[in-house]
Amino acid sequence: MDQFIVKPLFGYGEVGMFTITNVTLWLFLAIVAIFGLMVLGTSRRAVVPSRSQSIAELAYGFVHKMVEDVTGKDGLKYFPYIMTLFMFIVFANFLGLLPMSFTTTSHFAVTVVLALAVFLTVTVLGFVKNGAGFLSLFWVSSAPLALRPILAIIEIISYFVRPVSHSIRLAGNLMAGHAVIKVFAGFAAIVAVSPIAIVAIVAMYGLEILVAFIQAYVFTILTCVYLKDALHPHH
Repeated sequence: MDQFIVKPLFGYGEVGMFTITNVTLWLFLAIVAIFGLMVLGTSRRAVVPSRSQSIAELAYGFVHKMVEDVTGKDGLKYFPYIMTLFMFIVFANFLGLLPMSFTTTSHFAVTVVLALAVFLTVTVLGFVKNGAGFLSLFWVSSAPLALRPILAIIEIISYFVRPVSHSIRLAGNLMAGHAVIKVFAGFAAIVAVSPIAIVAIVAMYGLEILVAFIQAYVFTILTCVYLKDALHPHH
């Protein structure tokens, strides 16, 4: 599990609050990569797009359609925030697949901040837009009257568990995949099983590429679902 250790980028010693670490470096590289694709890659705005412009336009259209389909027209004003989340997680995930890199989204310190930001934003937005009517999200009016208080308690608990599941899902999947690859890499040194281990590494790496995108998609679409609840809380 040493691949997940946070280390100072310069020198040795303890990691403090303002220490520049390997996490800092790879978070910065993710931002640089996003800037390169979304700003520099689309700066020419060509009628016949380049490869980078095509990828940027596909990403933009993909997230825009997701936001519109899940939240409706009302949610499009929050598209920039959701697009930023998606692009950051995608790039952080894929950069973490490079040899000798560091997967920032495998750390709860990163994913919890992302999940809490979504949770607090959606909660504040829900009360700002609906006032006390936002609490109707927890009152299942279609259920029998006797069950409504019980369901309300369940709904409240599930609501406050959202940031926990939102963050653990992303970090846990990436951490597990990277750990499995490292285990197979250890078996690759044994001559008797090295061919099988190498095939397993290649297969797991292919699966990790898929997981890197899927987890970014899942995090983003759940954000859209939570945003929809804030905009339209009535059951």
